[in-house]
Amino acid sequence: MDASARWQSGVGSAASRLGTRFLVFPQPPFIQGYERPEMIWVSTPPDAIGPGPADRRMYVIDPLLEKQPYQFPYLPPYAGALRPPAVAGPDGHFDNIPLGTPEFEAAHAYACVRRVLDICESYVGREIPWFFEPTYPRLEIVPRLNWDNAQSGYGFLEMGIDEARGTTQPFALNFDAVAHEIGHLVIFGVMGVPRFDPPHEYFAYHEAVADFIALISLLHFDTALDLLLRRTRGNLLINNELDRFGELSDEKQVRRFSHSLRMSDVSTEVHDLSKPFAGALFDILIEIYQVLLFERGLSDLDPRDFRDLRSELSEEEIEDLLSASLAANDGRLFALKSALEEARDLVGEIMVRSWELLDPHTLDYREAAEAMVVAAESGRASRFVESVVANFVWREIF
Repeated sequence: MDASARWQSGVGSAASRLGTRFLVFPQPPFIQGYERPEMIWVSTPPDAIGPGPADRRMYVIDPLLEKQPYQFPYLPPYAGALRPPAVAGPDGHFDNIPLGTPEFEAAHAYACVRRVLDICESYVGREIPWFFEPTYPRLEIVPRLNWDNAQSGYGFLEMGIDEARGTTQPFALNFDAVAHEIGHLVIFGVMGVPRFDPPHEYFAYHEAVADFIALISLLHFDTALDLLLRRTRGNLLINNELDRFGELSDEKQVRRFSHSLRMSDVSTEVHDLSKPFAGALFDILIEIYQVLLFERGLSDLDPRDFRDLRSELSEEEIEDLLSASLAANDGRLFALKSALEEARDLVGEIMVRSWELLDPHTLDYREAAEAMVVAAESGRASRFVESVVANFVWREIF
């Protein structure tokens, strides 16, 4: 039975309930440490994924002729000729497609989208609909255009190419780029789409949270967790506070949040304005992580003892407080990893569940921060409410 017939048959099995295997680069393969993709499972079983890949929520197409990016009123579905689709192996999985082929890019783009959906849906506890339903029941994914950008919109995700390094790097192989675009779509899916112009901070919020979804999603890869923790010896607090991630790590998404910008430091340009809220989300993540390390005997520093580490402790004092645990942590990678995974999931749940409390027509930073406080109070992260509030206060959002 070929892949298409197997998909149509819908024959289930115990093995299919595990999901389907794909290979994904957590970061672009030109970054040291990420030269090889990681094998992941997506929740959709093999008998529910057809050639493309395609399933009931999305499908990948590879236009044979050069296609222009979608722009209203020109929207999916694409009606032109297509290259052959990516097809699963005899076992129904997609982890044997050769790297460097168009089929691999197609499978990679699909897996990235499904991975982010799986993560966000696990936090909110239900399926997240596409905001463009019922016009389009499925998302159309175009993995490569001759275009130096990536975009998501009404029924589509399109990935161009990046030539900034002197070589062609497809955005379809850049998990961060895909995750950011899908981040916008899942926010729309939970919160809804404004019918008229929302407050200006709504757009900055979208950028901040789409970036943070990409970061949270990155932290679901074992490769990324292992490299990040080994490179920093588990000391994410000091590197965030002192803006030193750029010296120690190649994880681009992490460096994007490593700053001390407050509302009074940024302009009204959307991407600049997004930085304080994004920074607050990162601060909350790192503070919860550091508290868990302290409670588990992996650090000597409890951030709850200080109103503001940035102003109350010098670099040397933080180094001194953490020096003992830094050396001891060299052989405790899995303990550090467990703490970071728990912090990741607590903040992920707070953020995603806060969307259900927000109205896109009135959303500004204060309303978004208040929704996160309410989500924290009513969930597993209730004991960290003060940390959530304090970090938004420091960023001048409260």
